[in-house]
Amino acid sequence: MMDTVLIKILFFIVFFLLMVLKVPIAFSMLGGSLFYVIATGESLMMVTQRMLAAPLNFALLAVPFFLLAGNMMNRGGITNKLFSFCRTMVGWIPGGLGHTNVFASIIFAGMSGAAVADAGGLGLVELKSLFRIFSTGPQ
Repeated sequence: MMDTVLIKILFFIVFFLLMVLKVPIAFSMLGGSLFYVIATGESLMMVTQRMLAAPLNFALLAVPFFLLAGNMMNRGGITNKLFSFCRTMVGWIPGGLGHTNVFASIIFAGMSGAAVADAGGLGLVELKSLFRIFSTGPQ
């Protein structure tokens, strides 16, 4: 058994070496992790069980559904109406677009209950608004 600090240093060396060799990041992570597991003497069966059980975590299962909800709200136009309402309420304040983003995010978080849905739902609308405003100048 090697010293744990040395193992961790070698893990990062293997990881970055594989990245320098232009191995895809996922395989570089896999190679570094495999080196770490072998060097520490961990049971490969335990590692396999943990890898297969990780996607069954409820929080990880909810992320795609929050993104789906955000996309459905974008297609339905709810996010545009919400953003327009928030812009009417606080858009007149100096720095109004930033205030509008925060205000819309507060309301959207109250509706969805998740930051992931907020990013997936309002993110696209906010980006379009930012590009529209900064490409034509202040309105």
